Amino acid sequence: MKRSIGRYVSILHRQSQIYINHVLKPYNITCAEYAFLLSLYRENGMSQHSLSSYLYIDKAATARAIKSLEEKGYVTRKSDEKDKRYKYVYLTDEALEIKDEVIDRIVKWSTFLTDDLDEETLDTLYDSLEHMIDKVENTELRKALEE
Repeated sequence: MKRSIGRYVSILHRQSQIYINHVLKPYNITCAEYAFLLSLYRENGMSQHSLSSYLYIDKAATARAIKSLEEKGYVTRKSDEKDKRYKYVYLTDEALEIKDEVIDRIVKWSTFLTDDLDEETLDTLYDSLEHMIDKVENTELRKALEE
């Protein structure tokens, strides 16, 4: 079978979802939600729009994931004082209590995938992935997805 970047990325993505659903199950966090928590761990108080843009996830899926995390007690949403259409998302104490464990479980997956690769190979891999992402970001596709 011919090598295909799409196939390889798809396999890694599906296996990552399986792993994440399994290791975050004790916290009732799914693979559809964890990336939002990780983003908020980096920068608490992001707008839903910023989260969508940063994660390349459409606004409707972002709203569903944030609503679910809010119902589970991990985040709260607050409207912008000047423009009520803009919602900002904040971590709760409950989310902050599990931060180290959640990050550790995610890092273990990345380590598993890369621990037998030498530094040069890793650098090449990251450079190649960044190049592909830059290419996508600089096309009309990216602009269309943000609308």
